[in-house]
Amino acid sequence: MDAAYRIGELVAAREIAPPRPTTIEGRSVRLVSLDPAAHAAALFDELQGPGADPLMWDYLGYGPFADVDTFTQTLNGFAASADPLWFAFVDAGTDQSVGMGGYLRIDRANRVIEIGHLCFGRSMQRATAATETIYLLIRHAFDLGYRRVEWKCNDLNERSKRAALRFGFTYEGTFRQHMIVRGRNRDTAWFAIVDGDWPAIQERFEAWLAPGNFDAAGQQRTRLHAPDT
Repeated sequence: MDAAYRIGELVAAREIAPPRPTTIEGRSVRLVSLDPAAHAAALFDELQGPGADPLMWDYLGYGPFADVDTFTQTLNGFAASADPLWFAFVDAGTDQSVGMGGYLRIDRANRVIEIGHLCFGRSMQRATAATETIYLLIRHAFDLGYRRVEWKCNDLNERSKRAALRFGFTYEGTFRQHMIVRGRNRDTAWFAIVDGDWPAIQERFEAWLAPGNFDAAGQQRTRLHAPDT
C-alpha cells in the first residue's frame, strides 16, 4: 500500500443525547430554559434599555425590537425550538434575566455542537457572568459527550473573534461569502474547541473563575487568555 495513503483514526460508536431544557448552575450566573413569560420584560430592558450595547444587533439576524410585545413574540418562537436550544442567563445575585443564547447546529451523529445567538445585556458586559456563561455552555456540551464545540461569527465582528480566542477556541479559517444577513455579505470566521483541548482549557477557566482570583472590588487578579498569548 502507498505509504502516503492515510485515513482517520477509528472513533468508538457512542449514542449521545441532544441538549435538553435544563438548569445549569454557576457561581455568578444560572442558565435556565428560556421562558418568555418570565424573562421577556427583564431581557428587553437589559438588551435595549438605557446602557445597552447599541451595536449588538448589527451581527445578528434579528432585532432590535420596536417594543417589548414584539420582542416577546420573537422569544415565543425561540422558546419553542429544540435547535437552536435557548437559555436565559440569570444573575445569581439578583435573580434577574441579563442575557440569552444557547446551542445550535446540533449534530449528534458527528458529536458536534455550536454555541451562539449570544445576547449579553448591559449587566453582563465585562462581567464575570459573561465568561462563566461560556464556560458552563462548553462544559455542558462536553459532559453530554460532544467531541467538538464550535464558535462562528461574522468575520468583521472583531469583538467576537477576540472573545473566541480568549475563551480558548482555535481559529480554523474563514468561509468567504458564507451567508447573506440583512442584505449584506457575511464571511464567517470559524473557531472550535475539541475534546482533546478541553481539559487544559477547563483548568484555565476554573482557575480564572475561582473566588481567589478576584480582589475585594471584584477585579480580576489574573487574566484569562489563550495559552499562546
